[in-house]
Amino acid sequence: MFELAFKKQLASITSNDKLIAKIWDEIKTQYSKTSRHYHNLSHLDKLTELLTEISERIQDWQTVVFSIAFHDIIYHPLKKDNEEKSATFASKKLIELSRPDSQRNKCISQILATKSHEISEDNDTNYFTDADLAILGSSSEEYQQYTKWIRKEYKIFPDLIYRPGRKKVLQHFLQMPFIYKTDHFRKLFEGQAKINLKNELKELK
Repeated sequence: MFELAFKKQLASITSNDKLIAKIWDEIKTQYSKTSRHYHNLSHLDKLTELLTEISERIQDWQTVVFSIAFHDIIYHPLKKDNEEKSATFASKKLIELSRPDSQRNKCISQILATKSHEISEDNDTNYFTDADLAILGSSSEEYQQYTKWIRKEYKIFPDLIYRPGRKKVLQHFLQMPFIYKTDHFRKLFEGQAKINLKNELKELK
């Protein structure tokens, strides 16, 4: 689903098929690494599905599609600057595509917003980051599978290190007035997300 949405946007701004193929191959290569169990192409498909359903509410659909594409393009569990590096990668690709600075800067901002998931003055960004957190409000079965995938991505860390770090992430979201910034996603996922996060915290303790 995401591949079609992404290539459609590229085709609308360039007739250079080689460039389109090159950029798509870079994305596919990064998200298809065997070390990725959750932050992979399926994650991009899910984001696309969720946001396509409300695309009429999004002001700049093309930029959101680009943000979906690049927001986890760089993903190393040992690093704390993945969002910044992903934003830099996105910037370079949008320059290759001769996109205006305004769009490039908006895409960068949306990618960086996935670091803390705080509310933004830009509602497109809020929809995008809410969709990125949709998994938190999934069914308990889906959520448990998600936690297993995340643990596999961080398998380099022993429980002694992983558990405190994971607790900090969960507590960050639970301490927010609302996990989801938009009414749409709040109605869909807020209640179940809090149940899932609290249950995982209990298991970690």
